Amino acid sequence: MRALTWHGKHDVRVDTVDDPEIINPRDAIIKVTSTAICGSDLHLYDGYIPTMKAGDILGHEFMGEVVDTGSASTLKKGQRVVVPFTISCGRCYHCSKQQYSGCDNGNPADNQDIAQTLYGHPMAGLFGYSHMTGGYAGGQAEYVRVPFSDVGPIVVPDGVDDDKVLFLSDILPTGWMAAENCEIEPGDTVAVWGCGPVGLFAVQSAFLLGAERVIAIDHFPRRLALAKTFGAETINYEEAKTYDVLMEMTGGIGPDACIDAVGLEAHGLFVDNVVDQIKASTYLGTDRIHAIRQAIIACRKGGRVSMPAVYGGFVDKFPLGALMEKGLTLKTGQTHVQRYTEPLLAAILEDKIDTTFLISHRMPLEDAAEGYRMFHDEQNEATKIVLKTGAASLH
Repeated sequence: MRALTWHGKHDVRVDTVDDPEIINPRDAIIKVTSTAICGSDLHLYDGYIPTMKAGDILGHEFMGEVVDTGSASTLKKGQRVVVPFTISCGRCYHCSKQQYSGCDNGNPADNQDIAQTLYGHPMAGLFGYSHMTGGYAGGQAEYVRVPFSDVGPIVVPDGVDDDKVLFLSDILPTGWMAAENCEIEPGDTVAVWGCGPVGLFAVQSAFLLGAERVIAIDHFPRRLALAKTFGAETINYEEAKTYDVLMEMTGGIGPDACIDAVGLEAHGLFVDNVVDQIKASTYLGTDRIHAIRQAIIACRKGGRVSMPAVYGGFVDKFPLGALMEKGLTLKTGQTHVQRYTEPLLAAILEDKIDTTFLISHRMPLEDAAEGYRMFHDEQNEATKIVLKTGAASLH
């Protein structure tokens, strides 16, 4: 089969690789029809996530048709399914609490030591996202093996276009959980750092969960314009000082809740961020945390901070004093996707949530390397790239 493989920093290639096979009775094999490039994939592309190996198949946002099943799978051949990016057993302590991204069994035992050393505990397995998270082949491929297929995939009704439901695999539940973690109350003002895919879904979700005002922060005009379509007020951080504007907009109080949808590759010519970038480039630090610093400093006293953005290692200059002295609550984590897929699918089918607005480009899988370059270098224009298997170029 054809699949997108990782070969090093800014080096991804569509190669011919072995077809996946059923290994466990709970497995299924999916023929991928649509798969997307995620902002988290760019952390791999930029070389920030450790334990990648040459030839690893990328991709964790995908859906398709069931073509084979193990004896214990609950799926049937011919069904169309969306697959969560988290690989979760459904039976362990954490899964029983619907904390699916903390699953104890999704990450194979021979890979758990890496994460346990770095984080204290191993996380769940993830598709196409390094050997620290299981070394699983990802979904930017013609076919993919799906472990625990009786727990993760959600069956899509006939007649529903891929584009409407594909993002149930990751970014829609991630944006929703980010807003849910804000514990939004009537009348709340929510500030969202980053108008990438997760940030835009967080904007949409915050309004749906009852926020009165949402303030979206970015510097790409098209992404800010998309946030406005949902009713958000916007700040272009290249044209104004974010903290000062937020204080002015909230009468000096600060937002009730803040969402960091930027993560470890924060951009911008700010003193703290420039220092972070130097440290990252010289391996003295791994993450650039400008966005979460701003969110903590700007959030009102007693407010809530939600951090769906990905961070990978250790940081300095973290405003721990502000977090404590202001009495803030910080919630974060990989998304418990399986908790949200059914209610969010229902919301999509009832036209309460729109997902297709985000797609800027549709490309064949064979053009995936160019898709990565575009998503990396042309972020104003490329808001979301969907790859289609066996299709001619549609962009």
